[in-house]
Amino acid sequence: MSLQIFLQGKLLGIEEFLLSASRELRPADPGAGLLAGRSRYTALLSEVLPRALLAELGLARILLGTGGGGQFLVVLPLEAKPQAESFLSAAASEIDSLSGGAMKLVWAITENLGDWSVVRRRLSEEIQRKRGTPLAGAGLSAFEPSGDVKAPEPRDDFPDSYWLDLLAADRAGWSPDRPGAVIPSGGKYVWPLTSSLSQEGIMMARHTALDDDRRSPASLATLAARAEGRRTWGVLRGDADDVGVRLRRAQTIEEHLQLSVLYKQFFAGELELLCSLPEFWQKVTILYSGGDDFAVLGAWDALIPLAREIQRLFHRFSEENLKGFPGPEGKTISMALALARDEEAALAQVFEEAGQKLELAKCADRDCIHVLGRTLEWRQLSAAAELRETMLRVAAEIGSPRTFLRELTAFYRRDGGGVSGPERSTPKPWKIYGRLNRALGATKEKVPQKLRTHLTNEMVAKGAVQVKLRPAGRVALEWTRLLAEV
Repeated sequence: MSLQIFLQGKLLGIEEFLLSASRELRPADPGAGLLAGRSRYTALLSEVLPRALLAELGLARILLGTGGGGQFLVVLPLEAKPQAESFLSAAASEIDSLSGGAMKLVWAITENLGDWSVVRRRLSEEIQRKRGTPLAGAGLSAFEPSGDVKAPEPRDDFPDSYWLDLLAADRAGWSPDRPGAVIPSGGKYVWPLTSSLSQEGIMMARHTALDDDRRSPASLATLAARAEGRRTWGVLRGDADDVGVRLRRAQTIEEHLQLSVLYKQFFAGELELLCSLPEFWQKVTILYSGGDDFAVLGAWDALIPLAREIQRLFHRFSEENLKGFPGPEGKTISMALALARDEEAALAQVFEEAGQKLELAKCADRDCIHVLGRTLEWRQLSAAAELRETMLRVAAEIGSPRTFLRELTAFYRRDGGGVSGPERSTPKPWKIYGRLNRALGATKEKVPQKLRTHLTNEMVAKGAVQVKLRPAGRVALEWTRLLAEV
């Protein structure tokens, strides 16, 4: 029997490739089609490449371990190693050209010898070595003077039509004359695109809100117009916490594959289903779903409820599917929301800001969301949603809701807005309550004392020595202001 080898491939520089869309905006395009096309290309590439490799080598589909999320794993006979290397080298060259040098394909190959933990470590070390030595294969030419040679420009392979073609396609294909491309509905080999797990098809979340004519994707302006309150749009990005740690703890290849498929199925299947619900389907567009992360574009007022629903479903998913695995790794999810600042905002710029805020949330703790300027635990976001309803009720019952909300906003600013440091001393308890009472002064005659007391208690946290403003209170206030267009 022939010796088997494991081949693991990984795409590097995906984020840089997506963000470079902001530097290539066309005059009439704020970047929606450009970034959406690129994001779906990268999501499909790590699914198509391993399938095409097996097809070119004449090997069975069952040898595909995992694909998607920017990486893949296949099992090959040792004799196929030279052909696999040649295939991946051609694909890597094409990917480098398509992305203008931003995205790289690297891979590692090792024998199927020893425990999976040993095999996985060998693959990981080889990937890290190639990652840390990008010029290893360049030879002496890497040290030759480059003069004023500019970095290669990305090829124009991702126009708006590419996004539309992928949206309308029921298959994705690959061709040897374009080894690093994903071809909608064409190519030497093709695979069905499905929204559920399939033995032969590629599972992909691609829900897209349509324009009013139901023929083309909704533009950024259309999504903003569909928002309640302030007419603006945003990007929601999420990432399961420490999935890499969870996968590294897998004791067998079967366990590794099981975990990879579970996460992939959740982020593709559940996200697609959730975005198809009546309250979301015309307001949100899925940019991509990966092996353990996702990004969604949409009207701002739909993205916060969507985030809460995704977290609720992920919590249930963890309880049902990961209860047998010790430790909290991979069982929680963090997210971040970034809103467009004005009508001229480009999608790639807001997408980048959402990514930066996601890093802030993950640095703060597991299972958090960065929303409307604050990082909250999920239970705090639920509290903010309830407090928002209270603020809306108070604002509706008084004659000047805008004045009431502006006074509360000024109250937060006077007291530092939650900012700590030597330049912001913590206010005394009586000062906080005094200023808050003045902010609520306009409500005394029209709003019951019980409701005003509840609002005060929810905005202020009591400590043993001092009181401080709750971050959920500030989020609730900003949420209310957006709904009231203040």
